[in-house]
Amino acid sequence: MNARVELPLWLALVLLLLAAWATLDRLLVPSVRWYLRRRVNRVIDELNSRLKIGIQPFQRTRRQVLIDRLLYDPVVVQATAASARERQMPREVVLAEVERYAREIVPAFNAYFYFRLGTWISRRVARLLYRVRLAASDEAALAAVPPESTVVFLMNHRSNMDYVLVAYLAADRTALSYAVGEWARIWPLQTLIRATGAYFVRRNSRDPLYRRVLERYIQMATAAGVTQAVYPEGGLTRDGRLRPAKLGLLGYMLRNYDPAGERDLIFIPVGINYDRTLEDRTLLLDLGPATAPRPGLGRALATTLGFALRQLALAARSRWHRFGYACVTFGAPISMHRYLRERRLDFRALPPAEHSARLAALGAELMAAVGAVVPVVPVPLVAAVFVERAERGLGPLSPLELKAAAWRRMAELEAAGAQVYVPRRDQDYAIEAGLRMLTLRHLVEERQGLYAARAAELPLLRYYANSIAHLAPAADDANDANDANDADTAGPQLAAGPQLAAGSAVSTG
Repeated sequence: MNARVELPLWLALVLLLLAAWATLDRLLVPSVRWYLRRRVNRVIDELNSRLKIGIQPFQRTRRQVLIDRLLYDPVVVQATAASARERQMPREVVLAEVERYAREIVPAFNAYFYFRLGTWISRRVARLLYRVRLAASDEAALAAVPPESTVVFLMNHRSNMDYVLVAYLAADRTALSYAVGEWARIWPLQTLIRATGAYFVRRNSRDPLYRRVLERYIQMATAAGVTQAVYPEGGLTRDGRLRPAKLGLLGYMLRNYDPAGERDLIFIPVGINYDRTLEDRTLLLDLGPATAPRPGLGRALATTLGFALRQLALAARSRWHRFGYACVTFGAPISMHRYLRERRLDFRALPPAEHSARLAALGAELMAAVGAVVPVVPVPLVAAVFVERAERGLGPLSPLELKAAAWRRMAELEAAGAQVYVPRRDQDYAIEAGLRMLTLRHLVEERQGLYAARAAELPLLRYYANSIAHLAPAADDANDANDANDADTAGPQLAAGPQLAAGSAVSTG
């Protein structure tokens, strides 16, 4: 009874570790989970009381539950069985492949992370790099969106900063679920992005099974009222111009959409523009010959590091400046209930050929709505003057001639209904700000008081001018000829500035 039991020290340590693990797993972890879940629910309740579009129950569902729902969705199950038969593979093998797709796509939205940390980071980064401005927003129309609607923000895609910028500016409205490309699927970035509610998309995948799984997830999220943010261009613009709409995600949303259902599908066009996009020179590389060598990962990382070090060096010498203005415009909502009712359309009932044609027409209309709200900021405005001047073979510009040409272009744009952002309510300052940015970057050079575009930098100037090229027709020959007029003709205009048309959408601040 009193015999001693001796244990090796290593065995005693193992037993102690197992006891500690059991205590942690059975007592402490559930308590911590309960505490954190209670705090998260409290945050969500507080957010839903002030957000214009609340967080949906779908977003609060555990990720594993969403993955299981996607795996055993009847459409996905049928696609899995068909793929197994076609490829002559065991169903379990194909099901494992589907599960891998589902885990890749389904986000892990964390409201606490999104609004407490993610929004704070977005705000700090955006305001550190740019002078962030909301050029215009149709607040009355946005406020009239029924709360039970599914809202999709459609945006032009100029920079990877778009994600940060729009998430920051929309933070008082809703939480956005982005469709993110393969570039973000690296650890630990993908974990952080999933926590914001984003879902990953293989944009060039031709695998029909993958496309079906992605389609069903998007349809489930849309039917559940999850607010989404989509880039209909499908990727970053390479030459600065708006790209035609790609119809994949749009088609997924509308394939099973009931135009008479309780939940309306609302598209909100969002226009974004910058005085400087961080990736501009890299994007222009894709416009070169197909045989031209492309920088590898090492070269790209070295270029990025060199850029960051140069900015730090400028900041250390108090010579660093923010990259100009970054502007966003929220346009008027477009209701699919109304759109389809007016045209007596139901995408579910259309034959394939007509379905494709109608979807393409809708995509073009939505892309035009996005293009119409792209704001005009100083650098693209001034760059357009220099590009047009160079293409016409005309000489350098005096400050007086530059302002006259820029004012004329500004008047044309606002007459066409463009959102012209005029910082400080001062058109002179807007032109000077654009010129200063171009000269600091050595895209424009000054010679004896005259300004001219550097020939080697014309592709980059054209990239910025292209961002507003769709907003107004090019000036006619008579107006272009006025650029070369003497100062006597331009003088009165400079004194008063152009008169903006009544009711035009010009944002200031």
